[in-house]
Amino acid sequence: MISGEPHDPLGPALLDARSPSWAVTAAAGRRLAVAAREPGVAPVLHRLLLDDQDTAVTQETAEALLERWDVHGLRLVLAALAVADDDTGDHIDSALHNICHQSREDEARLRALASELVRDGDPGVSGMAREILDG
Repeated sequence: MISGEPHDPLGPALLDARSPSWAVTAAAGRRLAVAAREPGVAPVLHRLLLDDQDTAVTQETAEALLERWDVHGLRLVLAALAVADDDTGDHIDSALHNICHQSREDEARLRALASELVRDGDPGVSGMAREILDG
């Protein structure tokens, strides 16, 4: 179980995710993205993706999740994008562009992952996945 305790391997990153420093928080988002499937990490990542203090945290966390190139990382990004305000959504869109639209191969990989999410139980996620496929 992930508790944010120092003996927990992810504890330091979970603690840093609450830092008042945007740079520390953004770095925590990157570190936590690799452990996105661990219990308790997804809600922290969701909060970082929707960070209302600094969009650099949003973009760094989104890019790290997208760099996983898996359904779970994309799902977390799309769930945040579905509820993000315009400014935050712009930074999540920038992350999608920076990571997933650099080549035709990247775009094909993104479409393949999105095709798995169009039937997701979260209507926000499935709607965002559909937008990727229709775009």
